[in-house]
Amino acid sequence: MSITNNDLVKLAFSAMQNSYSPYSHCKVGSALLSKNGKVYLGCNVENASYGVTNCAERTSFFKAVSEGEREFSKIAIVGGVEGKVKDLFMPCGVCRQVMAEFCSGDFEVLVASSQDDFKVFKLRDLLPHSFDEKNLSNGE
Repeated sequence: MSITNNDLVKLAFSAMQNSYSPYSHCKVGSALLSKNGKVYLGCNVENASYGVTNCAERTSFFKAVSEGEREFSKIAIVGGVEGKVKDLFMPCGVCRQVMAEFCSGDFEVLVASSQDDFKVFKLRDLLPHSFDEKNLSNGE
């Protein structure tokens, strides 16, 4: 059975319920689909020291990578204050950079305003000039 975009969005809504967000009260959920068909759910996990807070998207990626996954096809993201999703919830710049580490420009980012209403973006459009391994070479 293949996972549809609608399935992935619904899974992101489900993941949002696990959010630990006592400071911002902003709940975020994500569902990352690997190329082999496995889904990794994530939620944001806040901390009183805001700098160590982790976003839902990175939670999904770090869970997947820690289990040996390296190839991904798409991610669904939802979020809102008190878990009330009112509009598209775009990934932050740090999460976009993590996506760029593991995914091509064709990687799909689904952002939803409801379980049935979402938009699909290509990573290259969300992060057109990413930092990558070429930036670390000395020109050789």
